[in-house]
Amino acid sequence: MTVVAKALVDPLQLTTSDVTQYTAAGSTRAIIDKMTVTNTTGAAATVTVNLVKAAGAVSASNTIISAQSVAAGTSYVCPEVVGHILNPGDFISAKAGTATALTFRVSGREVS
Repeated sequence: MTVVAKALVDPLQLTTSDVTQYTAAGSTRAIIDKMTVTNTTGAAATVTVNLVKAAGAVSASNTIISAQSVAAGTSYVCPEVVGHILNPGDFISAKAGTATALTFRVSGREVS
C-alpha cells in the first residue's frame, strides 16, 4: 500500500455551475484532510460541495455543504468534509453562488 499526501485540488476559482474538481482514479482511494474556500471579493458569496459516488450525479442526496455563506475577505475551512473517503471513481463537485468570488483548494492523501 502506498500513501501520498498531496493537493487533491490546486487553488482555483469556482464557477456558478456544478463542476467536478477531483476524481479518485483507478485503484486509488482518497482521504480528504482539508478543504478551504476563500472569498476574494467585497461581498459575501456561497459555496456548495457534493461528494458523489462513481457513475453518480450531483444531487441533494450527496450534498455535504449547501450554500454555505463565506463573508467578504474571509476563508471557510470546511469541517464537514474532513475524513471523508472517496473510492475509485468517486468525485468532488463544487460551485459558487457568485462567479469568480471564491478560491477553492483541497488537500488529502491518495492510497493505492
